[in-house]
Amino acid sequence: MVTEVSLKNDPLSFKLTQEQEDIQAMVREIAQKEFAPKAAEIDQKHRFPRENWDLLAASDLCGLPFPEKYGGVGLDHVCYAITVEELAKACATTSVMYSAHVSLTATPIYLWGTEEQKQKFLAPMCRGEKMGAFCLSEPGSGSDSAAARCRVERKGDQFILTGVKNWITNGIEADIYLVFAQSDPALKHKGLVALLVEKGSPGFTFGKLEDKLGIRGSSTCQTIFEETPVPVANMLGQVGDGFKVAMSTLDGGRIGIASQAVGIAQGAWDHAFHYAKERIAFGKPINEFQAIQFMLAEMATEIDTARLLTWHASVAHDRGDRFTKEAAMAKLHAAEVAMRSTVKCVQIFGGYGYVTDYPAERYMRDAKITEIYEGTSEIQRIVIASNLLKG
Repeated sequence: MVTEVSLKNDPLSFKLTQEQEDIQAMVREIAQKEFAPKAAEIDQKHRFPRENWDLLAASDLCGLPFPEKYGGVGLDHVCYAITVEELAKACATTSVMYSAHVSLTATPIYLWGTEEQKQKFLAPMCRGEKMGAFCLSEPGSGSDSAAARCRVERKGDQFILTGVKNWITNGIEADIYLVFAQSDPALKHKGLVALLVEKGSPGFTFGKLEDKLGIRGSSTCQTIFEETPVPVANMLGQVGDGFKVAMSTLDGGRIGIASQAVGIAQGAWDHAFHYAKERIAFGKPINEFQAIQFMLAEMATEIDTARLLTWHASVAHDRGDRFTKEAAMAKLHAAEVAMRSTVKCVQIFGGYGYVTDYPAERYMRDAKITEIYEGTSEIQRIVIASNLLKG
């Protein structure tokens, strides 16, 4: 199987730069040596792997796509996609912890923040001293972000924030939270505000950790704000810019989730491939049976198409092009490929695929969320169609 095909700055060159190859090799070594051996234990115990975060920080990966002046490394988004994929191949929990920090919290600060905000919030995030979380969904509004019930009221040089956010990745573990709230319900999406809220702020507490189907080591919970004061200086953009901040953030976030989905699918393929060589049935390895060969071939083909779509969106991002459609296509396809590939992986393992002694069932459980967060597959189809119809 060709797993190393990539692209340079030209999406038609299908060749990694030396820099991209170096990042791939480095992250792969870290992920396979340090993260993969613990992935099952993390999943079974629902344990947040803080030591994995510390190693990512020590490896200068937490600020990978951001300028060196803010403590970043200044690499491109293809390098970022490669990094998320390699993490997801080893441990999906670690990949989503990392992706939520980079794509969903640090990136909007970089794109929308003032210089003061970048120095205060982005720089320690790039160094891995602070972890980020993205707070958009609510108990009564997921895909319909304009229906947010979390409210803000300005009082002098502060906003008073009240409401609940749902499904927050890095929830209890994060330090900096990007929270979207409504300043005026009559304005709908035009009234949304994006605020940076620090852990420990008065009235800021957490709900219970969610008991999830997959990515079970990630800290996912409600964030609860009860008249929490937030400095006006912590607002990204202006009042009413929140919707634009959220939508532009989700474009980049979808590249992260597409990369995660590719990594999960590739990890499942790797396990299925090696198992099929070792499992003997009817006197020979099962990879000699055409039924198994066809499943591996279909998985490999779909994984490569998902990877190339993801890198195509990453290149558009780096060029400064609008990449909403490309990111949605990558996320839609990669997520559905992850589900199909992991189901085939379980099938190839047979009965062993159904028990926790082997990794197949974990990959299948981890894959499902990629069809849901950062916009469901149905939302991706709406985004793609609307962009196509615009011409």
